[in-house]
Amino acid sequence: MAEIGSSQPAPGLRTQFAGIAQLRWHIFTHSLRTVRGRMELISWIFIGLGYAVLAAGGTIGLGVASWYFVSHDQTRWFALPLWIIFLFWQLFPVTATAFTENFDASNFLRFPLTYRSYFMIRMAYGALDPTTIIGCLWLGGMTLGAGIAEPVLFPWAALVFGTFAALNILLGRMIFAWIERWLAQRKTREILGLFFFLLIIGVQFISPLTQYYLHHQSRGHPPFGIALTGNMLAVQRFFPAGLAFSALSFGVGGRFGLALGALIFLCVYSSAFFALLNIRLVAQYRGENLSESPKPAAGRKSREALQAGWDVGGVSSPVAAIFEKEFHYLSRSGPMLFPLIMPVVILVIFRFSFANAPRGGEFVLKHSGFAFPIGAAYAILILSNLFYNCFGTEGAGIQFYYMSPVHFREVLLAKNLAQGAILAVEMLLVWVAVAFLFAPPSFGITLATLAGAVFAALVSFTAGNLISLYSPKKIDWAAFGRQRASGITALAALGIQAATFGFAAIAVFASVYFHQMWLATILLLLFAAGAYRGYTYALSRIDEVAIKRRESMIAEICRA
Repeated sequence: MAEIGSSQPAPGLRTQFAGIAQLRWHIFTHSLRTVRGRMELISWIFIGLGYAVLAAGGTIGLGVASWYFVSHDQTRWFALPLWIIFLFWQLFPVTATAFTENFDASNFLRFPLTYRSYFMIRMAYGALDPTTIIGCLWLGGMTLGAGIAEPVLFPWAALVFGTFAALNILLGRMIFAWIERWLAQRKTREILGLFFFLLIIGVQFISPLTQYYLHHQSRGHPPFGIALTGNMLAVQRFFPAGLAFSALSFGVGGRFGLALGALIFLCVYSSAFFALLNIRLVAQYRGENLSESPKPAAGRKSREALQAGWDVGGVSSPVAAIFEKEFHYLSRSGPMLFPLIMPVVILVIFRFSFANAPRGGEFVLKHSGFAFPIGAAYAILILSNLFYNCFGTEGAGIQFYYMSPVHFREVLLAKNLAQGAILAVEMLLVWVAVAFLFAPPSFGITLATLAGAVFAALVSFTAGNLISLYSPKKIDWAAFGRQRASGITALAALGIQAATFGFAAIAVFASVYFHQMWLATILLLLFAAGAYRGYTYALSRIDEVAIKRRESMIAEICRA
């Protein structure tokens, strides 16, 4: 980069891109010098294989489907794959932020970039996103399939699908930019979090409600499915995927005026998304810095009375203080409270789904005893992010643990007690939901499920404490894509949970084979005793690990 006051021209866009690529490559290669970096590479290889299978399978499948639609004059079915691609392109990155690129491209604003360079860098990062690559490959497969079936159609299909791809890239970048804007402040973050939770929960009820209306449709009226499909086909033409479908289908039918009109409207959508994205990036480029600090009240001084901390019997004062802090953190975080209600929501969905299915009531009554173990297992699984990244929400506060005269085993003991209390409340909620929606679980099943929950919790505490120290990741609710643990942590948690459920399954199968439910309880309690021994041993060595990992811990949790 040219020095200040020199007559050398500023580096061009190509030079800046080359410099950024070189910087990212050096960051990657240097990360491989650490054990965590090498483990992250392994996790990304497995994730990349999954992406590759998804991309290759979808490209071949959609290419064959496009060839069939065009060659057999069935172009009306093009709307379905286009909507699938559109929804996957926009929703998958939002719901799977653990597997997306977590680098914050706004950090490049620290360097003397022109706005054009900054905009192009943001778009380049969006184009390199796995979802974008998969979506482009899928559209490429559809273009190739349509071109093979009708070579004359290839240029028009390439133009329509290329415009549709550009629209999805702009829309995805626009959504990310505005979500980051709303996440930057606590009030808007809570509103946005509530909206996403209601959206996720609402989507789960689509299938039960559809089955309900199909089961209770009125006589003399058209079937609910046919009426709903007709309305959706009429409305979807006004949205991006529907416009891409109209442009292609009209082009195949020789109605070029209507096809060109649909393509123009598709370009209008793209221009609107570009304008909204430009508003956000211009604000960032000009130095917008949102803060969560409350405005000082002029002329007013308030003093809050000191309140005594919680008195948790049987533990030391530091453990009780950290235990209280964990609950305060939880009560103020909507994303952390969300997992607590999801097991109950899933049970409600299962209840209505089975009730409206053929012979659903008989199935529910016959297998209602499994509802509580299934709900408990789901509750443990969904709380994994809380167990396996204990220090993710601490931020700069992690330094106080190292400066205060408190052992790290006390810190993690307090966190585990808070996690255990949350899990206990979750078990109670699941039991009440099962009793209300299905039937009260028998005493034997309840006892065996609780024994299994204790065993799974102790295993999760032991593994979670160690992984939290060896592979920490800062959870930043104000930055999209940084709300979950690292990739290697997610894979390790998945493997540990699978092994835990495997041991629990052995105990259940043994009890079913011998027709003695108490056998499962005894085996699970024996497993829990072994897990408790491992937990206490790991906790006794945790201070040594924490001291050895202090530099990497502080650097990771405190980084901007």
